[in-house]
Amino acid sequence: MIDFSKLTKKDLGKYFDYSVLPKDTTEEEIRQGCRTAIEYNCQAFCFSSSYWAPVVAEELKGTDVLVGAAIGFPFGQQSSAVKAFETEEAVRMGATVLDNCMNVGALKDKKYDEILQEFKEYKEAAGPAITKMIIETAFLTDEEIATACKLVAEAGIDWAKSSSGQYQGPTLEQVLIMVDTLKDTDTKVKVSGVKFPRPQNAYTFLMAGAELIGSRAVPEIIDSLDTMRKIGMIPEYKAD
Repeated sequence: MIDFSKLTKKDLGKYFDYSVLPKDTTEEEIRQGCRTAIEYNCQAFCFSSSYWAPVVAEELKGTDVLVGAAIGFPFGQQSSAVKAFETEEAVRMGATVLDNCMNVGALKDKKYDEILQEFKEYKEAAGPAITKMIIETAFLTDEEIATACKLVAEAGIDWAKSSSGQYQGPTLEQVLIMVDTLKDTDTKVKVSGVKFPRPQNAYTFLMAGAELIGSRAVPEIIDSLDTMRKIGMIPEYKAD
């Protein structure tokens, strides 16, 4: 659990991935997004495909902000071989963290062996890169959320991610299912698709046990830290 009393705004940045994902995104918007991620000390800057990886790697060079490419975005219905190729390409082009999209239909069809094999092939293709798997909670039952998380952990993927941010985001109850399912594993929980009011919801998800938030609203969320402390939602900062 995150101890907010030990976090400054700069420290808080490492619990966030800043994302720029719209279909009409321009190179200048990607470059500006990188600069924003650096300014807010984010863990990663995330974008929609390997296409932008060289640009992002160039902008983030010399910083500790990770280069985050999406794989199979946003539907996740490509074959495993295609996703593996996309993964290898993204890493080759400079990506250091990857957010892959699970095939939701295959999970709902209970093709668990197929899903697990795809997850393992993705993990292998990623090599040294950090791996995440988007399970898209909005389309899943509680039981399916737990099953997806178990498969993510079994494959050795680093993070289970709630949503792509392109559809409905998770409820608090769904995030708690993810956290509870993964509590005794090495897989952590990332939440995306944080809806309005984003600051309150983002901090609630972190307090519930998520360890990373992905959002285009990172500046708004981090800038609201003092307000969240003022109303007592987040404890006051206590320097060591």
